[in-house]
This record gives sequence, C-alpha cells and structure tokens, in this order.
Amino acid sequence: MNRYDETERTFAALPPAHGRGFAATWWGRAWLKALEDAALDAQQVKTGRRLARAGAVGAVAVRPGRITAVVRDRDGTARRADVLLEELSDGQWDRFLRMAVEQAGHVAALLDREMPPHLVEDAATAGVELLPGLGELEPTCDCGAWDHCGHTAALCYQVARLLDQDPFVLLLLRGRGERALLDALQSRSTSSAEAIAEGPAEPAGVDAGEAYAAGDALPPLPAPPGLPAGPGLPPSLDTEVPPAPGVDPDALEFLAARTAATAHRLLAGALRAGAAEEEPTVAQDAVRLAAGAPARALADRLAEGSGRGPDELASAVRAWRYGGAAGLSVLEEEWTVEGEALARARAVLAAAWDDDERPVLRGHANRWTVAGAPSQLRLGRDGRWWPYRQESGRWVPVGGGDQDPATALAATETARGEGAC
Repeated sequence: MNRYDETERTFAALPPAHGRGFAATWWGRAWLKALEDAALDAQQVKTGRRLARAGAVGAVAVRPGRITAVVRDRDGTARRADVLLEELSDGQWDRFLRMAVEQAGHVAALLDREMPPHLVEDAATAGVELLPGLGELEPTCDCGAWDHCGHTAALCYQVARLLDQDPFVLLLLRGRGERALLDALQSRSTSSAEAIAEGPAEPAGVDAGEAYAAGDALPPLPAPPGLPAGPGLPPSLDTEVPPAPGVDPDALEFLAARTAATAHRLLAGALRAGAAEEEPTVAQDAVRLAAGAPARALADRLAEGSGRGPDELASAVRAWRYGGAAGLSVLEEEWTVEGEALARARAVLAAAWDDDERPVLRGHANRWTVAGAPSQLRLGRDGRWWPYRQESGRWVPVGGGDQDPATALAATETARGEGAC
C-alpha cells in the first residue's frame, strides 16, 4: 500500500522486473536518459539496472527535491540512496499553471495520468523544464560514492517504473503535490472563465490636448514583446461564400494551424538558444503534418504527396511521434554497422541482459531480430535502440529510442500485450 500526503508519497517495494524494461512511457525513458547520459561509470549504471531487476530496491519515498530508498547489495548489505532534483521556483510554477489553463487538453492529460510530449514542449516554451536534463539528477549514497553508484542508479530505474504509472510523481519531486496542483488549476480555470464573461476592461484614456502638447517629446521605444503564451488561431474559412475552384478550406485551416504551432515552437527555441532547428525535408514535413491528426481526406493527400501509401504513412507518423526526424530515419533508412561502431553495439547488447535472460539476436545491417519472435531492435545513428514489431508482414515502430536495448526490446512485449499496431 502506498502512503500519500501533499508533501511526501511513499511507494511500496515493487516486485522483480526480470525480462522487462523499466520504462514503457516516453517520459519514463526520458528520466532514465538523464541518468544514463550523466553517469560517468557505465558499469555502475549496469549494476543499478541489475539490482533493480532483482527487486533489491525497497520502498521509495518521494518528496519535493528528493527521492529516497534503501537498496540491498547482492550480499545483503543495505545502503540508503538519495537522488536530488531541483524544485521549480514559484515563478516557474506560475508560468506552468498559466500555460496549462490556456490549453484544456493539458489538464485533461494530467487527470488521465499522462504527460504527452506537447505538454512538456509547451512547458519548456514557457521556460519550465519538467523532465530532468543532463546532470540534474544529483546522487548521494552512504556507500561513499561521489558519482552515481549502483544504488542510486537502481533507485532511478525503480522511479522510472513509478513515473510510468503516475507522472504526478515527477511533479511532486519538482515541488508541488497533486492536490495542491489540481486545486490551483481549478482556481485559475474559474478565474479565467469569469474574466471572459465580464469582458475586456475599458482602456484608460489620455486627454487629447495633453497628448498634442507632448508630441515633440517622444517616449523611448518599448521593450520588444516577449514570447506569446501560445500559437495564434487562424481565422475560420467557413463562410457563406463558396471557395474558389481548387481551394480546400479545411486543408488551409489545418495547414495554417500547424504552421502557427511550428512558428511558435521555433521562436521559443530561437529565444532560448539563439539558433533555429534544422529545416525538414518535404517528405519529413508531410509526415509531421500528418502527425497532427488531419481529416481523412487530408491524410490521403499527404500520403499521396509524400509518395507513401496509407499504411506506410501510418507507420511513418508513428515513428515521427516516437522520435521526430530521428525516429523516421530509423524506420526508413537501413545502414551498415561496421568497425568500432559494430564492436560497441555488440558490447552493449552483451551487457544488457544477464546470461540466463539474453535473447538470441540475429543481426543484419543496423537491425537485430529476435530469433523465433516478431520483435526487432534497430540501432539509430545516435546510438539509441528502437523497438519494432512485425505486424501483417511489415515491421512497425512500437516505442521511442533508448540507450538500453533491454528496455527498448521490452516495449515490443508491451505492445503485444496491449494489442497495439
């Protein structure tokens, strides 16, 4: 039984995780990526994964800024492991709440215990990073290690399983409990609705004579406007006037909305980093647009325009949703792994499982297929492993890329259990 209050949640120890991954959701995998990218000793990460799989992590306490658990070594020695993550400031929480209220779908997703990518992206646009970045998971353990040890790594792997079940675990770690957060969202939603009902306030006027007299004393230019809270809404083209021949109003409205969203995201990225992201190709852009869930007729046009059939476009959209341009490249590109890259890939595969759990993998190019099973791992050029399952004679993506091939392969079992694809 899990103990719950507004300042701390304690989760009972989870059973061993033999033969399965630690993160089925994309946000759980993002949590583990922060650990795996920052740990200086890959062997300690592997040890932590093995301990977590064996059920060596006790009850996990989650409170603002810290997670804690007792982790037992194979010889039974108990170690207290803590991992710290900086809490969000009051200003950051204010921006997050304002952003969430403006997008009703964000509140609905949180109530469904989900954290869709667009929620995290919109939060980042507002200057609020929910998921930990490189080096943000700060470890401390009474074993004396100064970096991530097997005990803190095991704790992080266990927390990934908790995050799969409930993203409010991450929000509590960032500083706000579930009840307080939902109450604040409800209060802001009510205030926003009342403000809309009352209508805009009358603007303060300026006496015309005073304005004319001060005409030769021009005020300084105002500061440049900040980033808008969200993308603008395109005007509706649903009018009584019929469209000109060859003009599809639904397609134009959809394209305008997606363009506004992309422009807002690019502007946010430029303001944060001073650089724009790489321009997608025409084929990639068609998939990106199709990922916005257009009407069936528009999806068919995008499939035709991109040179794909409907089924091929559906697979491409899934790959895009799992990993953007990188995920799409893994779907469509087959490349030869050789030399040092091949040796490194084989070493990673050998270390991912214990000897009694390792599947039989048959490699071809950058693809490793599980012998006797409709499951496959594909190695991306960025070193991540992407899970695929064979459905109706075609290989389709079933998850995002992961540094750990065992975690990636587990997604193919999850997909089978849920009847995906």
